[in-house]
Amino acid sequence: MGHPEPLLAIVGPTATGKSDVGVALALLLAQRTGRAGEVVNADAMQLYRGMDVGTAKLTPPERRGVAHHLLDVLDVREPADVATYQRSARAAFEEVGARGGVPVLVGGSGLYVRAVLDDLRFPGTDPRVRARWEAALAERGAPALHAELAARDPEAAARILPTNGRRVVRALEVGEITGRPFAASLPEQRYVRPALQVALAVPREQLDARIDARVERMFAGGLLEEVQRLQALGLREGRTASRALGYAQALDVLDGRCTPAEAVELTARLTRRFARKQESWFRRDPRVRWIEAPDGAEPADLARRVLAELPVASPA
Repeated sequence: MGHPEPLLAIVGPTATGKSDVGVALALLLAQRTGRAGEVVNADAMQLYRGMDVGTAKLTPPERRGVAHHLLDVLDVREPADVATYQRSARAAFEEVGARGGVPVLVGGSGLYVRAVLDDLRFPGTDPRVRARWEAALAERGAPALHAELAARDPEAAARILPTNGRRVVRALEVGEITGRPFAASLPEQRYVRPALQVALAVPREQLDARIDARVERMFAGGLLEEVQRLQALGLREGRTASRALGYAQALDVLDGRCTPAEAVELTARLTRRFARKQESWFRRDPRVRWIEAPDGAEPADLARRVLAELPVASPA
């Protein structure tokens, strides 16, 4: 039978074109192997129903008939949970494989990608400890809690944005429960089965320009209206969704705390910073193969380059 077929993943920072390359790769797999490629989402914010404009979620026409899994599976009031995601994504991989298809993991949420591909087990949670840190977050704010994390666990703090209160709380909780740094709960990089991770590398100045243009498009293209609709569905109660980049800033506009222009500028700045953190996350993994994806690179050409990295997926 030979070695098991490698799992495929298209990863990397936001705005590098992963979604379009994932679709192109799925179509190319069907063309070359006769087996339909199907995308499994690994973007934490695209799990949410109704969060479309601000997450740059592909529209149904843009998906070009390719099946997508784990889009629109959470209500905005629900927290995103990487352990739950791990079970759902691995089940999707099994389901696609059982149909004779080829699952393609696509997304830039680094821990979510590792949760699917790696032998990763998550520390448990303690509701009392969690509640205490959640209360501290509400009282003191994310930046102050991040400063406390930096004093207790500098490595974890370096990996987490000061504005990401949910992840700061989780790192503090794990540290308290296990008595070890949060990073220590992430084991060595070891695939559960062979895998190929390909990251798209876009020159820094081009990526910054893409991010700025995308944020402008989001706010011009209905993000504020989307957030108004989501408020009626409980967006403000959602610990994860309400803090998403763009959504938190849109809520500030609706509350009169900033102007739309200020929200655009802040969202773009925070997204550029987030993209750098994503890149450093994937650069730390020596197993990730990088392919250049500058402005003008066609998704179909990039998909062919991905397949060139994967002899198993090439035609016999």
